[in-house]
Amino acid sequence: MSNKTIKEMQNEVDQYISQFKEGYFSPLAMLARMTEELGELAREVNHYHGEKPKKTSEEERTIEEEMGDLLFVLTCFANSMDIDLDEAFTRVMTKFNTRDKDRWTKIEEESD
Repeated sequence: MSNKTIKEMQNEVDQYISQFKEGYFSPLAMLARMTEELGELAREVNHYHGEKPKKTSEEERTIEEEMGDLLFVLTCFANSMDIDLDEAFTRVMTKFNTRDKDRWTKIEEESD
């Protein structure tokens, strides 16, 4: 089990991509790849939790594997645009903890 930080993941992906002459794909190509991976994740979720079971001829993939693929492409996308995902995540959590703090019913409020 790996306990990598986001920065460590971004560095590992960058080291991997840096060994190839082609480098990172363009932003539009990266977005297309991310969309493709999201579609594959949606397909797996639909197989396991939806109304569309897998055909017996279809390759066995897991939701975890598809999330990993999506995370890899998202990390590539962020790296290619020089975006620190740790900083981006901190910003979004600040937004959720301030702007959206009263948007949903908190568990401790249900028992009142």
